[in-house]
Amino acid sequence: MTGQYDAVLIGAGHNNLATALHLSARGWRVGVFEQAPEAGGAIRTGEYTLPGFRHDWAAMNLSLFAGSAFHATHGAELRRHGCAFVPVARPFASSFPDGSWAGVSTDLAETLATIRALSPEDAQAWEGLVKGFAVRAPQIFGLLGARMKIHALAYFMIKTLWKSGIAGTLDLARFLLSTPRAWLEETFRDPRMHALLGAWGMHLDFAPDVAGGAMFPYLEGMAGQAFGLMIGKGGADTVIRALVASIRARGGTVETGAPVVRILHDGRRAQGIELADGRRIGAARAVIAGVAPSALLRLTGGTEPGFDARMQAFRHAPGTMMIHLAMAGLPPWRAGKALQEHAYVHLAPDLDQMARTYRQAVAGLLPDAPVLVVGQPSVFDPDRAPAGKHVLWVQVRMAPGTIRGDAAGTIAARDWPGAAEPFAERALDILESHAPGTRALILGRRIVTPAELEAANPNLVGGDQVCGSHHLSQHFLFRPAPGHADGSTPIAGLHLSGAAVWPGGGTGAGPGFLLARRLAGK
Repeated sequence: MTGQYDAVLIGAGHNNLATALHLSARGWRVGVFEQAPEAGGAIRTGEYTLPGFRHDWAAMNLSLFAGSAFHATHGAELRRHGCAFVPVARPFASSFPDGSWAGVSTDLAETLATIRALSPEDAQAWEGLVKGFAVRAPQIFGLLGARMKIHALAYFMIKTLWKSGIAGTLDLARFLLSTPRAWLEETFRDPRMHALLGAWGMHLDFAPDVAGGAMFPYLEGMAGQAFGLMIGKGGADTVIRALVASIRARGGTVETGAPVVRILHDGRRAQGIELADGRRIGAARAVIAGVAPSALLRLTGGTEPGFDARMQAFRHAPGTMMIHLAMAGLPPWRAGKALQEHAYVHLAPDLDQMARTYRQAVAGLLPDAPVLVVGQPSVFDPDRAPAGKHVLWVQVRMAPGTIRGDAAGTIAARDWPGAAEPFAERALDILESHAPGTRALILGRRIVTPAELEAANPNLVGGDQVCGSHHLSQHFLFRPAPGHADGSTPIAGLHLSGAAVWPGGGTGAGPGFLLARRLAGK
C-alpha cells in the first residue's frame, strides 16, 4: 500500500466531502480521491461563456445545504474557510402564456397579492397552508432526516400517532402517497396555481401523475414562503471550496484527477482502493463509494449476486440539458419587471404539458415543449457578472439521455452532438415567447447536454442530476435497495453514499452526514 487512511472515499461530491469532514472532526484520517480535475460533482462554478461571467454548472439552489443538520454542525468551520450564502427573499415565480404570473416571497402579503390576482379562493387556501406548515413541517422533515431502517420508521410512526392521532397519521400517509396533481387540484382552483407549484416536481422526477410526488411541490412552496432561498456567494462552489479547505486543514487528503479503478477486498471486508496510476491506498475502517449503484460491480468485481443485480437494475430519472447565458441585461419579461426580482422563473404552463413532457423524455423523445427553469442569480449576487451584466442559468427539463426521436418531428439528429443546438433553440424560443427581446441580449452561451453532464460526472447517468428515480419503489426503505438504505453493502466496511442512497438527491448532504454519524457513532 502506498498510503493508509482510516477511511478512503471515492468521489469528491458534496456528500462525500461532508462525510470526510465529519469523520475528520471525530479523529479519523481521511483520503478523498476524485476522477475529475476539480471537486464538487454537480456543484461547480466557472466561466463557461465569457471571462467575468460565473455560472453554476448544475446545482444553483443551496437552501437544503444551508438549512441542513450537517451545516448546523459544521457551519462555523465552513464559514472560517470562506463559505458564504446570499439570501433571496423572492425564491420563485411562474410566467404563463397569457401574460399573467404568480410568485412567492417571504413577505406573505406580497405572495397573497400575486395569488389573489389569479384566484381569491386560492389566496385563502395558501394562507391556510402557511398556518398549517408549523404542524406538518416537523412530521415531514423528521421523516426525511430519519435513518431509514424498519425500527427507525416504526418509531417515527409511533411518534406521529402519539402526536397526531389516527386521523392525523392517516392524513399524513395519504398525503405522502399522493400525486402532485391530486394534491394540487384538491387544494387550489386555478390551473396556474397547479403549474406554479407542480413545476417543482419536475426538478426531481415527479411528473404530475406520479404517486409520492405531492410532498415536493408542498415543501418547496412552504419553505420558499417561510425561508426564501439561498445561493452561494460568488457561486455554488463556495460550499465545495470550504469543505475541501476544512478537510485539508484537519490533515485530510482531497486529491483530484485521481480515478479509482478498483475497490480492494477479500470478498468479506473492504481493504482499500487502487488508482488508475497503480497506487494502492489502504483503508483501515471504511471504503466509501460515492458512485452511481451501477458502478459498484465494475469497482468490486462482484459482491453478492442478488445485491449486484439490484444495483445494476437501479433506475435513473430522465436527463437535463443546461444552457448558460452571458447577458447584457435581464430578460424583459412580458408579465412585467417584477419577474426580474425572483431567483427562479418556471416556464411550464400547465400540469398536462408537464406530464406530456415527462412521458416524451422517458420514451427517449426530445420533448416538443420542455419545461424551463430560468435562474437569475446575478440579480442577488452581482459579482457573478461584470457591472451591469447578468448570467442566466437555464435548466431544460426533461431531456432523454439516449435520443430515439423528436416529439415535434423537426430534429433529425439522434445523438447529442447533432441535437444540442436545435433543441437549445427550441428552449430559447420558449424563453423568447415569455420575454421578447431576450435573444438580442445574449452575449455568449454554453450548452451542456445530458451526455456532457454524465461525461463530467459519471454519477449523472444520462444527465440525471438527482442520481436515480425517487419514485416510491426506489425511495425511503428502497433507496437504493431494500435493506441497504443506510448505504451498507454485502462487503463489510464498504459503503455506498451519495444521492442514490436515502434520503436521496439535493444539496442537503443528508446521505453523507447520516453515514458519517453512523460510522463515527455520533
